Amino acid sequence: MGKYTREDIIRTVREQGVEFIRLQFTDIFGQLKNVSITGSQVEKALDNQVTIDGSSIEGFTRIHESDQYLHPDMDSFSIIPWERNGGKSARLICDVYNPNGTPFVGDPRHVLKSVLDRAADMGYTFNVGPECEFFLFEVDAEGKPTNKTGDEAGYFDLGPVDHGETTRRDICRALETMGFEIEASHHEVAGGQHEIDFKYADALTAADNIVTFRMVVKTLAQRNGLHATFMPKPIYGAAGNGMHTNMSLFKDGRNVFFDPQDERSLSREAYSFIAGLLAHVKGMTAVTNPLVNSYKRLVPGYEAPCYLAWSASNRSALIRIPAARGQGTRVELRSPDPSCNPYLALAVCLAAGLDGIERGLTPPAEITENIFAMDAATRLANGIENLPGSLEEAVYALESDELMAATLGEHVFPRYVEGKLREWDEYRMQVSGWELEKYMIRY
Repeated sequence: MGKYTREDIIRTVREQGVEFIRLQFTDIFGQLKNVSITGSQVEKALDNQVTIDGSSIEGFTRIHESDQYLHPDMDSFSIIPWERNGGKSARLICDVYNPNGTPFVGDPRHVLKSVLDRAADMGYTFNVGPECEFFLFEVDAEGKPTNKTGDEAGYFDLGPVDHGETTRRDICRALETMGFEIEASHHEVAGGQHEIDFKYADALTAADNIVTFRMVVKTLAQRNGLHATFMPKPIYGAAGNGMHTNMSLFKDGRNVFFDPQDERSLSREAYSFIAGLLAHVKGMTAVTNPLVNSYKRLVPGYEAPCYLAWSASNRSALIRIPAARGQGTRVELRSPDPSCNPYLALAVCLAAGLDGIERGLTPPAEITENIFAMDAATRLANGIENLPGSLEEAVYALESDELMAATLGEHVFPRYVEGKLREWDEYRMQVSGWELEKYMIRY
């Protein structure tokens, strides 16, 4: 059973005086879009009658096939807690459909749903718990973001040195009002860097939560006179923003990654899922780490992984198995960053893991030593390869991975590759500071 029915939403809109409803979706690069309707048009929206011009959306349709329809996911209905001036607003996250009533294959949400259907055919439910990091920066006299944090706090520090504590609390309150279960929030390693952790969910809900989280963080930071960014590496020489992604598969209510008979309490499916991630991670990286700037974070020395290895505890490894066992057993992929399109990122992660299970792959030996302390010869002797070192290299790896191409689909794949190579060429033509100017506000 869903959380909301059509009648629930119509009644709430009328009883609470909701004046505007934001119908939201993302382009293929993860930018949140919306068309706003008045509360009086709620029935039209719920009847899937609101249209958009797909030719104006990055990676969608061509000008001669532009009309597309928004189909709201009623379970995503939420009152927006900060929009109270002149009346309340709400939001609905939507799927994009063609005029003939079929799902639009270029909709990132549809891409994820397709892989989730494949998992369901195998009897699995895919759960995800993301850990999203972000920076809070000061703004200048014109309200434009700077790269100054006004904050010398470090990991788990608190006020008064943590100048973002009040904004972080405001964000948590707003998220809980919108239905999030906040598990923890704290200052991160770098000055001005923060993390808010919310409870895991099924993958589609988790992806919806990530795009909502980014919107809430940026909006409330702005209202508090700050600028929030999920840019992976906004400050040279400081830790970058990651989105450690915790994943598990359930079948009939049981976590299939757990096996109490194994020395690490991991099942055969867990090992094969890890092996699938390692087999495809080079191509996946163009999706999980989609910016030129992403590869400034994936360097040794800042807890960001840059080598292909796994471990039950070692945080220098690309894949870590957190200590929890039983229903909490999970695989943590540490490379993704929060600038990604979460629908596409979770789709490629799941596709890679399922491929490992279907093919019965076995991962290489666990690496328990600090990989950052190894020299190149030692890493070579242990069979440890590097992640792609640039966006260009990652895109070429994506192009050569048939599973990743099939997962993104014949519509999204070529447009995604073209867009990222165009971004790389644009970067090469620019002067120093291009990344900060391009990504600080956008992401």
